[in-house]
Amino acid sequence: SRGTYGWPRVHRALHRDGVAVSGKRVARIMRQHSLVGRCRRRWTTTTISDPDAAAVDLVKRAFGPGTVDVDRVYVGDIIYIPTWEGWLYLATVIDLASRRVVGWAMADHMRAELVCDALTMALNARRPAPGLIFHSDRGTQYTAAEYRRLLDTHGITQSLSRPRQCWDNAVAESFFATLKTELIHRHSWTTRTQARRAVFDFVEVFYNRQRLHSSLGYLSPAEYEAKIQQHMTAQAA
Repeated sequence: SRGTYGWPRVHRALHRDGVAVSGKRVARIMRQHSLVGRCRRRWTTTTISDPDAAAVDLVKRAFGPGTVDVDRVYVGDIIYIPTWEGWLYLATVIDLASRRVVGWAMADHMRAELVCDALTMALNARRPAPGLIFHSDRGTQYTAAEYRRLLDTHGITQSLSRPRQCWDNAVAESFFATLKTELIHRHSWTTRTQARRAVFDFVEVFYNRQRLHSSLGYLSPAEYEAKIQQHMTAQAA
């Protein structure tokens, strides 16, 4: 777990490996050896809200597994990562159903181009069917004409959080809280290139394919999607 799991995830990981042990025993042993999970800190706002944006909230905090199919609703946000060269900005696109980061982009700026690149990556990689909803906060990058044109081109319906309601985009915020806790607050990087490599490794190698998500029944996003695909294949047979 790269030194990040608390006892609940350690307990579930041991069970996946065939180790029969109680959660209380795992917690006790970790406590005896001063092993603790990484705790989240309070996050800060990165984007500047546009209160006059016309789109409404279509997601309405329906974030639980099973509330939507894969590739039907994407959520996105922006975070800044400190390096000795200056800020590195990361925009992500997350599939609401599987919590998988399906698109991302990094740059030394926060212009609309950044979020456009992240969404373009997701669309090229996933090829979602028509009817996709993209949900974000009201940051000016997401309400810019350039970004709205990209949504219109691909027939994507925009959904925006209500003003000053950060929990309306809780899934995107939760991913960034995890990224900060398990990567950003534990390391420092001399260059943006070093930070890019670290983020790529965390997202593509660890988070999407290995990290156990409590909201997914302690599966990784890749495992959860594979489980859904197997279920659909069985139903079609």
